[in-house]
Amino acid sequence: MAAPKKGRSASAQSRPGRSLAFILIAIAALTGGMFLSGHPTPRLGIDLAGGTSITLTAKNEPGQPNAINQTNMNTAVDIMNRRVNGLGVSEAEVQTQGSDNIIVNIPKGTNSKEARDQVGTTAKLYFRPVLATEVSGSAASASPSPSASSSSSSKATDKATEKATSSSSASPTSSATSQGRAVTDALKADSTPSASSSASPSASSSASPSASSSASASAAATKLQAQYTALDCTDKAQRAKAGEGSKATDPTVACGKNSSGQWQKYVLGPAEVKGTDIKSASAVFDTQSAAGWKVTMEFTSGGSKKFADITGKLAKNQSPQNQFAIVLDGDVVSDPFVNQALTGGNAEISGSFDQTEAQSLANMLKYGSLPLDFKESSVTTVTAALGGEQLHAGLIAGAIGLGLVVIYLVVYYRGLSIIAIPSLLVSGALTYVIMALLGPTIGFALNLPAVCGAIVAIGITADSFIVFFERIRDEIREGRSLRPAVERAWPRARRTILVSDFVSFLAAAVLFIVTVGKVQGFAFTLGLTTVLDVVVVFFFTKPLMTLLARRKFYASGSKWSGLDPKALGAKPPLRRTRRPSAPVDPKEA
Repeated sequence: MAAPKKGRSASAQSRPGRSLAFILIAIAALTGGMFLSGHPTPRLGIDLAGGTSITLTAKNEPGQPNAINQTNMNTAVDIMNRRVNGLGVSEAEVQTQGSDNIIVNIPKGTNSKEARDQVGTTAKLYFRPVLATEVSGSAASASPSPSASSSSSSKATDKATEKATSSSSASPTSSATSQGRAVTDALKADSTPSASSSASPSASSSASPSASSSASASAAATKLQAQYTALDCTDKAQRAKAGEGSKATDPTVACGKNSSGQWQKYVLGPAEVKGTDIKSASAVFDTQSAAGWKVTMEFTSGGSKKFADITGKLAKNQSPQNQFAIVLDGDVVSDPFVNQALTGGNAEISGSFDQTEAQSLANMLKYGSLPLDFKESSVTTVTAALGGEQLHAGLIAGAIGLGLVVIYLVVYYRGLSIIAIPSLLVSGALTYVIMALLGPTIGFALNLPAVCGAIVAIGITADSFIVFFERIRDEIREGRSLRPAVERAWPRARRTILVSDFVSFLAAAVLFIVTVGKVQGFAFTLGLTTVLDVVVVFFFTKPLMTLLARRKFYASGSKWSGLDPKALGAKPPLRRTRRPSAPVDPKEA
């Protein structure tokens, strides 16, 4: 049994070049990808590269004078932070200032307009039934929409692709009159009291409230129709005031863009479902039916019942009154239609989405419901002067620390530093290239704490080398030659390195999960460099040590190799000796 083990060991020792070739090819490929991506440097955070700072001021809603409190402000900060950082490690900062302000810092290189839209869209999210709609500035009535198929996973189909092809055969007057009648009828139906409620002992007493209610509904419908007729969604000022002052329980008018980029105007009924009724939402790619990107929603238990009720009512109507509008900050972000009640507690919105549109809608649905309303008080550009000075000081500190580590390795380990220093360089190269690639990939931005995490990683990487070297020296002290010492030391060193790096990675992961902003950047960098330490030790340091152990300079135990048996106090090698034979007695011979 001894021979096969020896053969396998010899085979394993004879192929360290493959591991070295693998990691060098990986570095070359990653570097090539970095230059091809057009981002040869890591994306910097706001403290290093500057960016945009947005100040949002909370405002009380009508009837809620005490809504601005610490609890609601903290909830708003949490939702805004998840909005701007929901798609990656973008290092945006969201924090309160005073009792009613929230400061959002967006680093340079991030799509600041998109981030401002995500943060500035601060109103509550509502699902409202569509009473009437047309392309703003034209007399278009909604054309028939494709029906939505239903399965175990309930579906709604976004009608954005159909708005641009609305029928224009009706004249402006007849279209407005028809839609006005639909709005008036819908409002009257909502406000008409039931027979039982109108019945009373006195005919005169019952007639008065009925007449008053009918007159009130007619007046409200007339006013709403006038707002709808006058609304021009192509005018920014009118869009900003559309539906201003309307409550969730009131019908309103609103604007939204269709897939062709045209502004669509709507008359919407009272809100039936709130954003707080949505448990989760996500953008997924439909690979089974090749329908492209879609948005899936899951409702809370209460939200499921509300959604089933409203979709059941809408499914009985004709277009466009079989649609519900998803309204955020007074804007219609989507207007899917349904053809049956969706009772499963889950729904899908499908249509001509691309990935960005689907993710944006899912993000709004998931993080859209804020406990307060905010107004954008100021938007300023942040310079990186202070951060640049701190980065300069940090890089100097990192260079000094790296220099001290190199000096220690050279003085104490001598020839072994030829293995340790290239390993540090390989680890540094991998860290830099991957950070540069993560910028455009997941929005990672390098800030000052992240730089600190990279500097701390120098010590973690050097510690792994030291563990391996000391295990080898222990084997040499036991009297073994270098090549067997390397192979016997590796399993023991490997276990220690893996345990140590696992603890560091676990700490980084916990820190990343429970924190936000800059501290999260430190945790991310620390975790990344810890993983790379394992890769470098396994695929570079160990194979390089195996190759150099075959060189006479190291194998002979030169005093400059760092592996001198005499300097290490090695035991003499074990040798088998014959016992001296007993003297023969001449008499016995």
